[in-house]
Amino acid sequence: MAEKSYYSSSAAETEDIAFELARSLKAGDTLALYGEMGAGKTAFVRGLVKQLLPNCVRLVHSPTFAIVNEYRGDEYSVYHFDFYRIKDEEDLYSVAFYDYFDRGGIIVTEWSELFDDLLPTDRKKVRIVKDGENGRHIYADFGD
Repeated sequence: MAEKSYYSSSAAETEDIAFELARSLKAGDTLALYGEMGAGKTAFVRGLVKQLLPNCVRLVHSPTFAIVNEYRGDEYSVYHFDFYRIKDEEDLYSVAFYDYFDRGGIIVTEWSELFDDLLPTDRKKVRIVKDGENGRHIYADFGD
């Protein structure tokens, strides 16, 4: 799919867009999220998890302080990383970031722009751009 664009006027609409896009994800995928503070990256993840692991949706929150949140399912898990507090590649090793690629789940990264060159080249990308207080332009490039 070439880059597709969407418009959201609320967090609920952002979740709905993510819910639909999640249908294209499978175990082993990496999804890199890009966007400034408050853009709606965590709301987007909530929509993904609602589609992929509905029993875990109430657990979704920003992993800024934990660095990674794990949402476990029967077939696979979603590993939700926040790079905001990560300073360098050594920090990525200290939180075992690279080990998660061997787990067969879906890896979602917030603040991906901070370590873009260290993410898999075949990653799927979502960029969220603020448009006023509540509006969001969402650009999804899933590469297929």
